[in-house]
Amino acid sequence: MAFEFTDTNFQETALSQGTVSVIDFWAEWCGPCRLVGPIIEELSGEYQDKVRIGKLNVDHNPQVSMQFGVRSIPTILFIKDGKVVDKQVGTTTKANLKQKIEALL
Repeated sequence: MAFEFTDTNFQETALSQGTVSVIDFWAEWCGPCRLVGPIIEELSGEYQDKVRIGKLNVDHNPQVSMQFGVRSIPTILFIKDGKVVDKQVGTTTKANLKQKIEALL
């Protein structure tokens, strides 16, 4: 199951040095988010020991969303060593996300 990022745990779980994190910014009411959600779940299982992959509900966690300027969802941030190194806005394929993740490993 994908990790649940929150305003409270984001700093220590997503931004720590030596880690790669993939965060799906989503909301329950967002149709395109429902298309990306299962892909995020699959990838979190495939990269379980290498990358922290999870979701952040923008309705419940507005601070992180504002901090990173997330204005459209789904938005997926790719963070390495505490810095955003890539971003995907809108729906995408599993193959595209895997390519982005592999480039960070």
